Amino acid sequence: MNEIVKLSDVTKVYRQGKVQVPALSGINLSIQKGEFIALAGPSGSGKTTMLNIIGGLDQPTEGSVCIEGNSLGTMSKRALSRLRLHRIGFIFQSYNLIPVFTALENAEFVLLLQKQHAEKRRQKVTALLEEVGLGGLESRLPAEMSGGQQQRVAIARSIASEPALVLADEPTANVDSRTAADLLDLMEKLNRTKSITFLFSTHDPAVMERAHRLVHLKDGHIDRETVR
Repeated sequence: MNEIVKLSDVTKVYRQGKVQVPALSGINLSIQKGEFIALAGPSGSGKTTMLNIIGGLDQPTEGSVCIEGNSLGTMSKRALSRLRLHRIGFIFQSYNLIPVFTALENAEFVLLLQKQHAEKRRQKVTALLEEVGLGGLESRLPAEMSGGQQQRVAIARSIASEPALVLADEPTANVDSRTAADLLDLMEKLNRTKSITFLFSTHDPAVMERAHRLVHLKDGHIDRETVR
């Protein structure tokens, strides 16, 4: 396998007035292409902060982050935006779908930003929605879908551009246990068949059980790792 993510001595400190609040302290982590890996730990342990730093949505106070050998700290804003647009997919706890867009329009949004041809992206996303179990629902708005269906749209959107890495922040938090199991089945299938690397942050024991590698965080440190 090839290394897709490398964190070296990553520290993140937030300021609240005159008070410094450490979120991450000296994190070293390497993730290989094709892994199905989860960050676990209590609230405040640093899971979402680490995910945001890996996704280039936040910057570390100290240390370096590399994605596919590219050091995020040395990239221009334009280059970093292109990396996020083409190489990283995002799945959010709250789905983050555009309310006035249909399922198809939400799923193709990244391809629209990439300026892919309309007919090509429609064909690709129609097939993708079928693959994630939403065939026939292309014209539905988010308000007309269940939470599980909305998250399937979000998953389709995250992989539409065939990214190397998908970052999923608590993706099962707002669905019932059966729907969560179905979503995990889907993501494991995509990981297996498309070699997409999935990195989760989670409180959900079901996600922890499915992860091939579980990184336990505590107070901004890596406490231990479990490999299955």
